[in-house]
Amino acid sequence: MKKRCDWAGKDPLYIEYHDTEWGTPVYDDETLFEFLLLETFQAGLSWITILKKRENFRKAFDNFDYQKIANYSEEKYGSLLLDAGIIRNKLKIRSAIKNAQLFMEIQKEFGSFSTYIWSFVDGKPLVNKIKLMKDIPATTALSDHISKTLKKRGFKFVGSTIIYAFMQATGMVNDHAVDCFRYDEVKKLD
Repeated sequence: MKKRCDWAGKDPLYIEYHDTEWGTPVYDDETLFEFLLLETFQAGLSWITILKKRENFRKAFDNFDYQKIANYSEEKYGSLLLDAGIIRNKLKIRSAIKNAQLFMEIQKEFGSFSTYIWSFVDGKPLVNKIKLMKDIPATTALSDHISKTLKKRGFKFVGSTIIYAFMQATGMVNDHAVDCFRYDEVKKLD
């Protein structure tokens, strides 16, 4: 039996996410935006709630196409507020639209969002040596810094905890437990 991080638990959806996505370095803007959008909706909720609604989010938000989302009309905003398949939070939906616009501004400035966001870790994942779940931080000085930088640019729902979760999800940091089978797999990918 494979040894996993404790947080993966027994839920098949969580296990699949842990085994195939979490901590894997992501460099393409489309996937980075998907995680940014999902993490902003996760604020105040559990990640499993978001994972269970992920396909609903994919349908509601045009397959996470930030170019389309950046141009959503008031009519589309209203339809999202009525969509029971997603988190119907007015501020989070507005932030998804605004964040998509700002995401594209960063692309214009840096060539890609990936170039911008990965510059905070010099283009290579940070590798922690987590032994126990309690050793995983909720925030770090770096997530504080990235959060402040994004907020200055106008991004919403990008507090330090959300940003650290984004960093973990997209492999900017490897927080798999050292005895988890994914720890070494992910290290080989960077």
